[in-house]
Amino acid sequence: MAAFSRFEWMIAWRYLRARRAEGGVSVMTWISLIGITLAVFALIATLSVRAGFRAEFVDTILGANAHSTVYSTVYVTETGQTTRTIPDYEALAGRIRGIPGVTRAAPLIKGQVMANLRENNAGVEVFGIAPDDLAALPRIADPDTSSGDLGRFPEGIAIGSGVARELAVSVGDTIKIISPNGVRTAFGTSPRINAYEVVYIFSAGRYDIDRTRVYMPFAEAQSFFNREGAADEIEVMVENPEEIDSYTVPLLQAAGERGMVWTWRDSAGSFLRALDVEDNVMFIILSILVLIAAMNIISGLIMLVKNKGRDIGILRTVGLTEGSILRVFFLCGAFVGLLGTLFGVILGCLFAIYIDPIFSFVNYAMGGGVWDPSIRGIYNLPAKLVPADVLSAVVLSLGLSFVVTIFPARRAARMNPVEALRYE
Repeated sequence: MAAFSRFEWMIAWRYLRARRAEGGVSVMTWISLIGITLAVFALIATLSVRAGFRAEFVDTILGANAHSTVYSTVYVTETGQTTRTIPDYEALAGRIRGIPGVTRAAPLIKGQVMANLRENNAGVEVFGIAPDDLAALPRIADPDTSSGDLGRFPEGIAIGSGVARELAVSVGDTIKIISPNGVRTAFGTSPRINAYEVVYIFSAGRYDIDRTRVYMPFAEAQSFFNREGAADEIEVMVENPEEIDSYTVPLLQAAGERGMVWTWRDSAGSFLRALDVEDNVMFIILSILVLIAAMNIISGLIMLVKNKGRDIGILRTVGLTEGSILRVFFLCGAFVGLLGTLFGVILGCLFAIYIDPIFSFVNYAMGGGVWDPSIRGIYNLPAKLVPADVLSAVVLSLGLSFVVTIFPARRAARMNPVEALRYE
């Protein structure tokens, strides 16, 4: 037997189409419908932007940085100097490559210097890396977001688009790299100044990376930073970056007693945890918004029950049970919630799909500067539709709509037909 009889559907549909002259019920229906639609739209739009922002942030981390870094603790050399360099970096990189799931282990030199072109200066961080290892970084080697020839990297340096903008540099220009800890002489260490041709300009999609990063051939970086025969750290890439924590123990075993491991989750963990907290808070706030919109259904149904008291009395007199009356008015409220949820899902999905033109219009209407990459890290507002997020919004909206509908429906079902018809 069907949960709802055909005549119950018919009566509920008739009440939903009530004219304004019959008490303004249809106006309340429209208010409830619009409220649910906007609330579900706001919930899905927020969840999609949140998922897109997190995915874009993680992608820029994994596409331009090591999944994990192996480095050494401070130790004293045979000459009595303290250092953290790795002298046997080739052997260590070979042991790390032997770990199941590791796709690449690349020695790296790192140093902070000043870049100069004419009167423009910028503080940058130099990464000394082999050409093949640089070409394996997806966000760096992407031809759609870069300019120049990566194949010429051994002949010069590669710089971020932010560095290029700061120095007013284009491909083919020659810039100076100045290190305060450079040439060692009998009178101490004097600054080292070398000139390099810019052969490649990349855009990693992260403002902080593009604004500070410069890549230099590994052998040249060893000479420039006085790291002859040594590396500062080993850059490690794995097959499944999301499971990077499972690689920590094997990496430590390969690195030996002085080895230390730093993963991408360690570097971005606090930001990702802040995103998780923000996600939970925003979901709760927008859930309250959906609840408030659903409460409009109660108002509409209470007005409907009040205006249809005579009809309820007649229906009860001709034989309808309390259960039938309850189901009729439950259908009225549930139908509004169902339609509002459907329209909200459509609008929310369209917003996520066409967010780029929508954001461009908003940015144009506001005169530009709506999204500051120096604050938010990435260059535009991303959105990603996650089926689980859409499903959670649908379940929340329908659940609240169905629950709040029960109370006025029960009031209608318990109405005494004698009292309803006494003054008719």
